[in-house]
Amino acid sequence: MGDYTKMWTELGLDLKGHDALLSVLGGAYTNIFLSQKNRPEGMKYFDFVMSEVHGLRIQELMDAKAQGRKVIGSYCVFVPEELILAVDGVSVGLCAGAEFNFEGAETMLPRNTCALIKSAFGFKLGQVCPYLEASDVVVGENTCDGKKKSYEMLAPLVKDLYVMDMPQMKSESGITLLKEEYRKLIDKLEKVSGKKVTVESLQKGINIVNAKRDAIRRLTELRAADPAPISGLDALLVNQVFFYDDPVRFTDSVNKLCDELEDRVKKGIGIFPKGTTRVIVSGCPMAVPNWKLPMLIESVNAVIVGEESCVGERGARWITEPKGRTVDELLNTITERYFNIDCAIFTPNPSRLAYIKEMSKKLKADGVIHYSLQFCQPYIMESGPVEKNLEKSGIPTILLETDYSEQDAGQLKTRIEAFVERLHKK
Repeated sequence: MGDYTKMWTELGLDLKGHDALLSVLGGAYTNIFLSQKNRPEGMKYFDFVMSEVHGLRIQELMDAKAQGRKVIGSYCVFVPEELILAVDGVSVGLCAGAEFNFEGAETMLPRNTCALIKSAFGFKLGQVCPYLEASDVVVGENTCDGKKKSYEMLAPLVKDLYVMDMPQMKSESGITLLKEEYRKLIDKLEKVSGKKVTVESLQKGINIVNAKRDAIRRLTELRAADPAPISGLDALLVNQVFFYDDPVRFTDSVNKLCDELEDRVKKGIGIFPKGTTRVIVSGCPMAVPNWKLPMLIESVNAVIVGEESCVGERGARWITEPKGRTVDELLNTITERYFNIDCAIFTPNPSRLAYIKEMSKKLKADGVIHYSLQFCQPYIMESGPVEKNLEKSGIPTILLETDYSEQDAGQLKTRIEAFVERLHKK
């Protein structure tokens, strides 16, 4: 990484804290990712992205801002990138995947707040997330109660916080609410950017984001091969970079990686031996640098072949149908696409359970590891029925609840080893 000290200073980062964070993350990345053997050559691009994730990519954001474009940050896949692109904005995911400055976060939040929310506050209060500091607008969403109330406290800390209301039930009134919220978001984006959403600009945004999702879905399908041509760790990394990188460049890089993986599949080349135990990780999203659980799973003779998560299959499963002669008609298709997302905030939520079964069959998984962040009530509450139903359907399942710390790593590894042994004997 080059010297970006001047840029970080101008963004108001705490340089000492930021340097310490980068040092820890750099070491973790080297130990977790670069220590893997027989990685696809195409992963070198994503290694480069991560090496410059707070450097060159932030410089690109600052250059975009200098050109009059607006940077729009968000924490959730319910915020449509299509709408942001339609006003020539830049969409970025925000920092929320590490146990950083939780002590500071807990001066504002209860201790029994989920790690995802505490991480967002820790990064903000510690002033070490350049994506957040570069954002002209932060778009929040009332998914869970924790987020809903935390945004009240986040609002005074950021430049411009805009919060969308979210439906909680799959109903006609729910989809009506979501469309109206997206309409209001368009108004906000137009006001901030000074640009109007047109049929042409919205269609362009839809096409760009659909191409990203198609590339990710292509990657997902290739993971059905045995031996698996790519590790779950590397596939997760690609899904994480989805939220940070330039969308066109990202799509091109994923497709080049998939070209290589297709060749690997034809030649029977795998990152793990043929017959290695295959698992799906289902549940809470894993934001950068939340790599603990996948690392533990793939250290005990198992390979992750899919992520039923917003950072994974759930976030990229559907495309937005590129049809409509007016902005309103295109907004209908966008709303329909996002309303399909089977997040645990919805009640009831049978489509999620059905898809885990479908995904297990499609990817030839031997079992499912359901992952919940501590104090994430929607996914914890849903985990019991998921386990019961999957086990009844003959799909072995284990429930794991954890946070971002390393304190429970040993205990988790022991439980994962026992589960993998169970799958091996199945």
